[in-house]
Amino acid sequence: MRPRVWQGGLGRLPYPDYARLSHREYGHRVGIFRVLDVLEKHGIAATIAMDALTAQHYPYLVQHCRQRDCEIIGHGLSVSRMITSRMSEAEERDYIHTSIETLTQAIGQAPVGWLGPEYGESERTPQLLAAAGLRYVCDWANDEQPYHMTAGEGELVSLPIALELDDVHALWERRVPVDRYGTMLSECFEGLYQDGAKTGRLLVLNLHPWLIGQPFRIGFLDAALGGMMRRQGVWTAHGSAIVDWFRQHGT
Repeated sequence: MRPRVWQGGLGRLPYPDYARLSHREYGHRVGIFRVLDVLEKHGIAATIAMDALTAQHYPYLVQHCRQRDCEIIGHGLSVSRMITSRMSEAEERDYIHTSIETLTQAIGQAPVGWLGPEYGESERTPQLLAAAGLRYVCDWANDEQPYHMTAGEGELVSLPIALELDDVHALWERRVPVDRYGTMLSECFEGLYQDGAKTGRLLVLNLHPWLIGQPFRIGFLDAALGGMMRRQGVWTAHGSAIVDWFRQHGT
């Protein structure tokens, strides 16, 4: 009996897999500018999670994001090196310190927020982030409002991401059709907007320029954001501004 051979699909090639590597770099070279143009069109403040390798090897991208008045937050060393519980405390502390120092040198100031690569954390990550001077973290997807975390030394606020609307989670992993994804963005916003009549709600979208920045996908993001911004009373802000408001007015 002959084994089946499945045709098509994006499989892994022998190293170096230039198709996969250059597909990711598309986000740095093309997709990011397309996404930022859409955000700027709708007056939406962008918070950029940037890893250390990007900060080192794409200085023009750092400069462009700063010129666009983006807030840049920590995103680890690289997407392929995430924090896990297999690290010792010393290794994790050094990982966080190196990430922050590299980003500080690149942008001229220390980042105040953090999104771990692949949302990766160990059981001690919030405490180490707070000890390193970070003020908020986006790894936790368990709420629709900011909240204080138990962080020991320092103070840390969680800005929960809408995980099911993360474009990689929805489009790449779950294979949600892109038109349905655009509808999901609008439906989620509408639900939060209705809830927000009684208590404020937070919609944090984690978007990857190599994916949503493709020319055949960006229009769905554009349309969804346009519908959101036509509603009254919608506030768009950098992560740090949301944290500042929450610390002054939150419980």
